[in-house]
Amino acid sequence: MTVSRFHIDGMDCPAEEQLVRMALSDIESINGVQVDLDERKVIIDHDTGTDVIDAALQALDLGAEHLDDAGEIHPTDHPGERKALIVALVINGGFFVGELTVGLFSRSMGLIADALDMGADASVYALSVAAVGTAASRKKQLARRSGYLQIGLATIGLIEVLRRVLVDVELPDPTSMIVLSTLALVGNIATLVVLHRVRSGEAHLQASWIFTANDIKVNALVIAAAIGVTVTASAIPDLVAGAIIFAVVANGARRILAISR
Repeated sequence: MTVSRFHIDGMDCPAEEQLVRMALSDIESINGVQVDLDERKVIIDHDTGTDVIDAALQALDLGAEHLDDAGEIHPTDHPGERKALIVALVINGGFFVGELTVGLFSRSMGLIADALDMGADASVYALSVAAVGTAASRKKQLARRSGYLQIGLATIGLIEVLRRVLVDVELPDPTSMIVLSTLALVGNIATLVVLHRVRSGEAHLQASWIFTANDIKVNALVIAAAIGVTVTASAIPDLVAGAIIFAVVANGARRILAISR
């Protein structure tokens, strides 16, 4: 038995933690996994070569670095984990529908892209729930479908952004952008608080803000774009925000596809 520690620089939110756990679940000789999001570390109890685990983590392109093969692992499973994942799925899925609907009516590509980002997180939680007790092949199939769907939607979004750049379009509604992005930010924090309670028994709000850094940046980007639309009387800030977020979603989908191979 070996206990290996890895530092994963790009693992800064629960959705990415779930990607790491799913990638490791394919390796049959892993006995336990402990994740510390504060320190961005993963401790793995295993009976296989460390190089096998390293290869699985490197495929996610999250900046995994093998630290050492010493240490101690403590059980981290919690009876409420599945329930917490379902709550996270419902919150993210709900905001996906809400932001997408308002984004279409308000003509905001930033909101539509943010909705897809929430939908991408929801798909990761859905995969985590669906993968419980299922065969590795089934889990890979689900992950592959989700990854291709996200890449397809992100590509369509980028094409629509390009079309709107070339064609004169009506300005998006900045008020809707700000209101929905603020609500989505609250939803992200609520998700992280729920998941963190499962791990530690209490909600460390300060840590949750650290964990949700990427989602906060996305929400803040849409809010900044709304301000830009108001100041410049142009749709360009909204289109730039949409393009950036669609690219982020496509990169996340690439990571999902990496664990489905």
